[in-house]
Amino acid sequence: MELSQLEAFLAVIREGSFSAAAKALYRTQPAISQTIKRLEDEVGRPLFDRASRRGLLTDAGRVLAVHAERLINFRQQAMAALDDVRQLRSGRLTLAANELTCLYLLPLLHEYRRLYPDVYVTVQRALASRIPGQVLDYGADLGVVSFRPDLDHLTSIVVYRDELAFVVPPTHPFARRAKVGITELSGESFVAHHVDSPYRHKVIETFQDKRVQLQMPVEMPTIDAIKKFVAMGNGVALLPAIAIEGELARRELVRVRVPDLAFERKLRLVHRREATLSHAAQAFLAVVEAQTAVWKGRFAFTAER
Repeated sequence: MELSQLEAFLAVIREGSFSAAAKALYRTQPAISQTIKRLEDEVGRPLFDRASRRGLLTDAGRVLAVHAERLINFRQQAMAALDDVRQLRSGRLTLAANELTCLYLLPLLHEYRRLYPDVYVTVQRALASRIPGQVLDYGADLGVVSFRPDLDHLTSIVVYRDELAFVVPPTHPFARRAKVGITELSGESFVAHHVDSPYRHKVIETFQDKRVQLQMPVEMPTIDAIKKFVAMGNGVALLPAIAIEGELARRELVRVRVPDLAFERKLRLVHRREATLSHAAQAFLAVVEAQTAVWKGRFAFTAER
């Protein structure tokens, strides 16, 4: 049983005759008659009382008419819902990020919500190392990471160029200086993040190469905790520049340049290479690219693979 057969069946009921239904559907009367005949053969019973010139329905015809109307209406609702998704009047966008990379997303999501307020957005917090796998397993449409994933099935786009920033509390002697050398940091107590990362290894290797002692007596679970602890006068820290903009503006922290520790951190959007992105995800990438052209500076949109 095909929907086109049901449409012809309902047209005969609505128009009152086979000829009127054919005219309404831009088909010939024989074509409509053949369609109804095939439908009756499939049902196994007549649908119209052929003895009546008014095209009265049989009992079977009345039962089928009710369900046919529902099926046609359901198809129309489904097509309307799909059109809503295409036009982004509905839909869902799921992003995977960690504590830091979520900061990058905030201004972009602000613009995205302004353009597509009816799309439901979820930002899932995840460990950076697990985000590529989460995207590959369809747990998220897009992920934001600060490293280049070593996977052939992901597309990686550099979207932001961040850097590590050495920060001290305003009361620290370094706060009055624009630059310090790495050898001057041997006596400092670094407050570190407890999660391992490639940049942590870079810092440790640099101190080792320069034969400078690195002291990390305190580890914290979040970047926010590190910022607050350092601002209270408990040591110094190396933090992503994107994470300290507010503290620098309020003079809660002071940034001091350390040339040997000037490491660039690229943030990347990753998505499945083979799969087709949802309309909502495609629209988000378009917003990212468009806003990059407006904001410029550290923002970028450069595909790596």
